[in-house]
Amino acid sequence: MSLTIPTTSALADAIIAQIESKLSITVPLLPKSFSHVWAKVQAGVDIILWKYASWIFLQTLIPYATFEEVTINGKRIRPLVQLGRRIGVSDPTAATRAELVITVTVTEQTGALAAQTACLRSETGVSYRTLTAVDLDAATVTVSIRANGDQDGTGGVGTQGNLQVGDELTFAGTPANVQSTVTVASITTTASDAETGEEYRARVWATSQAKPQGGAYADYRSWAESVAGIIHAYPYTSDTPGLVDVYCEASLATADDTDGTPTAAKLTAIGVAINMDVAGKATRRPVNDAVNVQAITRTGFDVGVASLDAVADGDTSGMQTAVTAAVQEWLWSREPYIEGLSVLPRKDIVSQGEIAGVVTSVVNARGGTVGLITLAEGGVAFTYRNLEAGEKAKLADGQPVYT
Repeated sequence: MSLTIPTTSALADAIIAQIESKLSITVPLLPKSFSHVWAKVQAGVDIILWKYASWIFLQTLIPYATFEEVTINGKRIRPLVQLGRRIGVSDPTAATRAELVITVTVTEQTGALAAQTACLRSETGVSYRTLTAVDLDAATVTVSIRANGDQDGTGGVGTQGNLQVGDELTFAGTPANVQSTVTVASITTTASDAETGEEYRARVWATSQAKPQGGAYADYRSWAESVAGIIHAYPYTSDTPGLVDVYCEASLATADDTDGTPTAAKLTAIGVAINMDVAGKATRRPVNDAVNVQAITRTGFDVGVASLDAVADGDTSGMQTAVTAAVQEWLWSREPYIEGLSVLPRKDIVSQGEIAGVVTSVVNARGGTVGLITLAEGGVAFTYRNLEAGEKAKLADGQPVYT
């Protein structure tokens, strides 16, 4: 059975048919006859109620509940967030501001650089303000700044405010006794973007499938991923009794590198989130557990594709780009499988057969052909060929048969 909302016209016709059936008469077809006018009005009201009831029903389901704020009976709520709170998921993480330390070159060692002095990164349009006053009593002085404005009027929040050591900014109005250009000396806080609706939905969905159980793996994952910028957490029981190892991955916008390695500050924040320290006492994790928060590490794979030919359009370079992108996307989708926490299908296996499937699907879709495909990791290479019936692919170095 499928629920289909009728059109207003169809509903009006149904109302007229019911009137005719009950009164055993034919309603006049005049455009302004009372029954026709009333039927149109009533159909419009019914359609509104029908659509509203259908929308309300969807708000009870995690995949379809809206992340946006709505007003119902005078109450402003976000249905998806309410579903998350019901099962113990923390509210969506808000965007944070970048905090940096800059080096200021002093031209005359007298006076002070006032707090709230503005400086600008012209490439991004993000402005910053100094957090404290500092005496100009040396050739160079350092001062902390925080992002506080941008061209979109969002107050400089989010990853747009992040800079690298060595980046240059300029004072909005150069203060006395200093040079106009300053340099980033160190990073105090790496900013994170606000959690999007779909990111939060994924977190709620994951928690609903592995509900918290007072210190089970699902709890540690939920606690760690509640920190802004942390997109995946993998908890394991350590070989050391009473210790839980939690490996965490950061979004690329907030990571220390292109592998998703969380910053030291993020790892500290994760530990705080897991412990939920109150007056020096952990109020969240089990009392007999200690927590070791670490960054993930990645394993590299070499994928070789021989005899690649773009038969259809001759664009071999474009074919190589498409194959590279598809393989990289598939490898980045791999993740550890944790019994009792991960959801099937498993994604912790990297095989030459699956890699070959990714490559050949891209090549075939573009009308090309491909020959030998190899996969190597840790010095062991696997070979894939288009096999005849009953034939097996063997390890390139002659080791036992790999099927």
